Amino acid sequence: MEFKSTKGIFLQIADSLCNQILEGKLKAGDRVPSVRDLAAEMEVNRNTVMRTYSHLQECEIFENKRGIGFFISNKAMDVIKTQEKESFFAEVLPELIDKIKLLNLTSEDLKELITTIKANDHENK
Repeated sequence: MEFKSTKGIFLQIADSLCNQILEGKLKAGDRVPSVRDLAAEMEVNRNTVMRTYSHLQECEIFENKRGIGFFISNKAMDVIKTQEKESFFAEVLPELIDKIKLLNLTSEDLKELITTIKANDHENK
């Protein structure tokens, strides 16, 4: 994983784990890699991974079963989707709307784009 300087490494790792949950690679009840294993895989300090896991536990995405390890919580998917929607509406959508205005795109332009995207999605399934 390549890290960007615009966001803390522990948050970038958290985002990656959340994306794996959204993609179905990690499911509720699954045990996540140990702090040591993930740190070695990501080539980061164990404290960084522990900070990630603590953050995800505070967000109720992970559960810590003392002495056993960290697991994906039953409400992880709902929590992540809520957070992602809030982030999209607060950060991504305003930029997108500004770009649409700047390029003078019409609703017809956007409709064509959405139709093309949907067609490509159906072909890839």
